Amino acid sequence: MTENLDRFEPKWPHPPPGDTILDILEGKNLTLKKFTRCTGYTIKHVNRVIRGESAITGNTALLLDKVLRGSAEFWLSKEADYRKTKTRFEENQKPRNKSL
Repeated sequence: MTENLDRFEPKWPHPPPGDTILDILEGKNLTLKKFTRCTGYTIKHVNRVIRGESAITGNTALLLDKVLRGSAEFWLSKEADYRKTKTRFEENQKPRNKSL
């Protein structure tokens, strides 16, 4: 017999990929300043990516693969997962129209 289990959907967004970036930097004893030099990005842009304010693009994912490791696909997957759960969370925060 097959049970129909409800799929667990968290009521909060996943953390931005920037959390993983910071964890890796810490593990490699890399400062943000050195990381920005390695990437060629400004500190402002790196901080926006870390906070999830700027998305990880294909080019950024390739650069993260080169500098931090973890394939470009890994970084793009983390980004897509974050954006999806963030959007779902924001939608769930909106008041619902009870007449529908």
